[in-house]
Amino acid sequence: MLTAAGTAVLAVSVALAVTVGPADISPSDVWASLAAHLGLGHGTLTPLRDGIVWDLRMPRTLLAAVCGAGLALCGAVMQSLLRNPLADPFVLGVSSGASTGAVAVIVLGVGGGAVPLSVGAFAGALLAFALVLLLSHSLGASMDRVVLSGVAAMQLFSALTSLTVLTSADAETTRGVMFWLLGSLTGADWTAVVLCAAVLAVVLAVCLLNSATLDAFTFGEEAAAALGVRVARTRLVLLCATALLTAALVSCAGAIGFVGLVLPHATRALTGTAHARLLPVTVLTGAVFLVWVDTLARTVLDPREIPVGVVTSLIGVPAFVAVLYRGRRRA
Repeated sequence: MLTAAGTAVLAVSVALAVTVGPADISPSDVWASLAAHLGLGHGTLTPLRDGIVWDLRMPRTLLAAVCGAGLALCGAVMQSLLRNPLADPFVLGVSSGASTGAVAVIVLGVGGGAVPLSVGAFAGALLAFALVLLLSHSLGASMDRVVLSGVAAMQLFSALTSLTVLTSADAETTRGVMFWLLGSLTGADWTAVVLCAAVLAVVLAVCLLNSATLDAFTFGEEAAAALGVRVARTRLVLLCATALLTAALVSCAGAIGFVGLVLPHATRALTGTAHARLLPVTVLTGAVFLVWVDTLARTVLDPREIPVGVVTSLIGVPAFVAVLYRGRRRA
């Protein structure tokens, strides 16, 4: 029931959000344009206005939905694997690595202009995760050591990013870098949507196949092993899956915080802790949330735009405080 309702809410949210923007295009014309591109009718807009709808608004709205869904999914999985309510998709240092890769492309010109920002960010994210795996393995691969390795990688790549910006970037470049680092969907296109959606679909399938295992992990690794779970193998698969998805999302949209931290907690209040129910509803909740946050970010100060990550933090901090207060009252 919740999954069906969430799917309907997401469809309505996308249909409404795509009609919002500075260009004076009526909702009926927007929907007619979308229907025409889907082969369901004929559009009435000029090529320029049709391009605004199909090439700018639609991919941005869909990418917001995919990023929200993916970050919420990764947050829910990481919180269960680590048995830590403060875990989020960036705990493995992936976001910091992506930032370093993006800055290397933008500021240092790595690749001589032939390497897109998203590719640099993705490479940096994978490098950070590889460092976390190397450090945690050398320390003995318990989850505590994985977290500590993630913190070390996060600090290292954050320092590299700051050093690069301070020593090599001019004022205009620094402003552009900071906008991306705070999370932005301004560069959304259909390629990014297809790539991120494909990775999300694969990772969601992997997580759902391991939903019973995630239920066991909530009682601890020893309990999971006693129930017949191959702890080390399953942990590695899920860590790699979530890191890959986070890397893909951050490479296209920057670091959008609090989505993966707050929304899994909010969803558990509706579904309980069984991951077969929790994960699909969390994905839908994250998608709906970020669609409307992005709509707010690009319109509230029109013609200026607020980085999406700033808005999610402004909303997420009070929401997280409310979650903590509610948990304290129950305790």
